[in-house]
Amino acid sequence: MAEKRQRDRNHKAPRDFKGRDKKPAFKTQEKKQPDKPQNAPEVVNGEMIAGKNPVLEALRSGREINKVWIAEGVKKTGIQELIDLAKEQGVLVQFVPKQKIDKLADNHQGIVASVAAYDYAELDDLFVVAKAKNEDPFFIILDELEDPHNLGSIMRTADAIGAHGIIIPKRRAVGLTAVVAKASTGAIEHVPVVRVTNLAQTVDELKDRGVWIAGTDAKGSQDYRKMDATLPLALIIGSEGKGMSRLLNDKCDFLYHLPMIGHVTSLNASVAAALLMYEVYRKRQEVNG
Repeated sequence: MAEKRQRDRNHKAPRDFKGRDKKPAFKTQEKKQPDKPQNAPEVVNGEMIAGKNPVLEALRSGREINKVWIAEGVKKTGIQELIDLAKEQGVLVQFVPKQKIDKLADNHQGIVASVAAYDYAELDDLFVVAKAKNEDPFFIILDELEDPHNLGSIMRTADAIGAHGIIIPKRRAVGLTAVVAKASTGAIEHVPVVRVTNLAQTVDELKDRGVWIAGTDAKGSQDYRKMDATLPLALIIGSEGKGMSRLLNDKCDFLYHLPMIGHVTSLNASVAAALLMYEVYRKRQEVNG
């Protein structure tokens, strides 16, 4: 096994990525708004997240929440922790007819919350998370993934196996949306996501900081079960249709494939990511006990 790269300890300190917008220096004259129609849907700021678990995880993580709506008739015994946390944090909880919830979100299970827009982390933050756990870095790089449900599912697995963060590009890729939050069932509150302008340059920076890069390639690569998962590692997952770009493929230190004996030629991106992530988790558990 090749020796680990020497880490660069001269990188900049991590920035706080949960800063708030400054208040304006002056007030503009407010215009009188017309009365809202009686049955008009309520206008809210920020993203809407729906469902018991996503809203509960948002409250547990201390996420800034504007308001929580709960449909009348929902059993309080099943959501008492959610209600108690909201009250502790001073979040307004309002019980409303189900028809109002239907106007705010789909697949809501009778619970919807308006939250501040999701913040992105900085690359340094991911290294801080790994260091705090006294673990070698393990990051997931998503190459132009466009399906929000795939991103949400990958976030769920990343949280389950203890990955230290996810890196996505700013262009031609899904970001942190309400749909992603719903699909992640709360994992979005615990997995830091970095959004970068250039994935190739980010890969080069990771290499300079001692991280090895692994990708998937069906041709001329090793069985993924033979990977050395004990190294500081970043795993690249290609997009749903095109797979990993040639540029990133050329930058990989290792290329692995998932053996298949059936008729299909590829797996869903979130399924392939889950298999690879759990292989890293399994091998690190064997070494660390």
